[in-house]
Amino acid sequence: MITVNKSKTLPKRSDVPAEYKWRLEDMYPTDNDWEADVQKVKQLTEKIAAMKGSLATSGKQLLAVLTLQDELLKTLDQVYVYARMRRDEDNANSQYQGLTDRATSLSTQVYGSISYIQPEILAISTEDLQTWIKEVEGLEHYRILLDEITRFKPHTLSAEEEALLANMSELASSPSKIFGMLNNADMKFPMITDESGEEVELTKGRYTQFMESKDRRVRKKAFEALYSTYGKFRNTIAASLTSAIKGDVFYARTRKYPSALYAALFADNVELPVYDNLIATIHEHLPLMHRYIALRKKLLGLDELHMYDLYVPIVPETDMKIPYDQAVSTIKEALHPLGEEYGRILDEGFSNGWIDVHENEGKTSGAYSWGAYTSHPFVLMNYQDNVNNMFTLAHEMGHALHSYYSNHAQPYTYADYKIFVAEVASTLNEALLMNHLLETTTDKKQRMYLINHYLEQFRGTVFRQTMFAEFEKIVHAKEEQGEPLTAESLSTIYRELNVAYHGPDMVVDSEVDLEWARIPHFYRGFYVYKYATGFSAATSLSKQILEEGQPAVDRYLQFLKGGSSDYPLNLLKGAGVDMTSPTPIAEALSVFKELLEELEQLVEQ
Repeated sequence: MITVNKSKTLPKRSDVPAEYKWRLEDMYPTDNDWEADVQKVKQLTEKIAAMKGSLATSGKQLLAVLTLQDELLKTLDQVYVYARMRRDEDNANSQYQGLTDRATSLSTQVYGSISYIQPEILAISTEDLQTWIKEVEGLEHYRILLDEITRFKPHTLSAEEEALLANMSELASSPSKIFGMLNNADMKFPMITDESGEEVELTKGRYTQFMESKDRRVRKKAFEALYSTYGKFRNTIAASLTSAIKGDVFYARTRKYPSALYAALFADNVELPVYDNLIATIHEHLPLMHRYIALRKKLLGLDELHMYDLYVPIVPETDMKIPYDQAVSTIKEALHPLGEEYGRILDEGFSNGWIDVHENEGKTSGAYSWGAYTSHPFVLMNYQDNVNNMFTLAHEMGHALHSYYSNHAQPYTYADYKIFVAEVASTLNEALLMNHLLETTTDKKQRMYLINHYLEQFRGTVFRQTMFAEFEKIVHAKEEQGEPLTAESLSTIYRELNVAYHGPDMVVDSEVDLEWARIPHFYRGFYVYKYATGFSAATSLSKQILEEGQPAVDRYLQFLKGGSSDYPLNLLKGAGVDMTSPTPIAEALSVFKELLEELEQLVEQ
């Protein structure tokens, strides 16, 4: 039987024990301290705005502006992150809604004030720039940044146009903000009857638990209740998502990129074939996915496999309830191959107010790792006592330690690693956790359960995220071609992809046609493909760590320290994996095939 909060409704934020809350006081002891940094940002903004038009006068002036920009953005980051995370504790808290709005507006002002910097740098001749870097002490520090700015020269506008775009940033983020408030604060789900016959409020956090319920009635009711709720808002959400897509296309065209996809990849210096190879390689291996779906149907003993049957463990006799404290100790053991230093930092994170553990009323759903350069990382969880949440915790701590290593090894200028590599550290933690569990589990049913979970990780992270990536590619292309996007057309596209990816043994319920309406990542265009590429890279790196030991660990930790000091693909090559080739994707899918074959054999024993 699944375990849910029997109080029927979620606890208020004030009722959550302190030991299960993150300690945002580590960023600002009080809101007054936050206010002081707001004033500091305003002062620095005025100072840097007054330097407009001066960058080409000398190398010393260029250095002064770049140094001031670092100080300004470093302080702004902390102001913005604190306000947003305070709001995420309880989205209905008007005080922190206000702080977040102020931080957002302040961010818009800051980026408007510094929008002249890149165009002015681009106006400096290459000869002068290189001479200044050699002659002005301290300017060498910014060589990588200056080279990166030069790479963007074909897509950089005039200072006035850049200022205009910067001032539009708050408007451009409106679709995501509107969806977030609807999804996290305003949308309420109905009560459903759980396995024990009690009426329990459906929440997004509990939905995952209900989808793993052994009682098919509970799964079906939760599934229908969730999507019927989203269905009531389908046109509103379609309008918000379409607006976000239009924004992606507008910015790409304005900056003279061939497409929105090209623009998104350009930031990481990734070529289009990397994206296309991912989709093509997954399509080649879809028969493996279909084979897994058929096995799931067989093991569940169902005449028809529905979408609400995708998450229930296919070894129903195995009950693997994982309380939070047990998850923490298991993760520590599993990540032991990464060495003493990594283990010490990991323990610090678990013990010293990095993590906000449990779901409460108004809290932002899901999980993430975030923070500012001047603080330790933070992790938001909505922990439920199951295997999936243990893996989510390991995943987010992977992000957190990546940030910790990068922030400590790199100056602020180069500490923020690119999104392309962001999912590698998190997914590698999951791979090591699964390896540990499979090595220490002797019970046949539990082993089958874990293999099923690992197959689900592949399904969810490689196949599913690639399906998301293909959906994004299709809908952006339609917008670029002038074709209308509506709730109906988005649902049709999404349904066709589900049918293709899940194969003939899956009944694709009409409710799931609306799943696009609940995916927040779609408001961050062309992000999700990196989950699949990251998973593949992590699969390779975890194998190297387990087989080679310290040399592979050293390469990996150096990768974690890299930040943005080099392009993502180069950092990964240094760690030992080449993502310019489809080979890592195919290698990851070979692991999927091996696991699938082992599960099939265990079933026959």
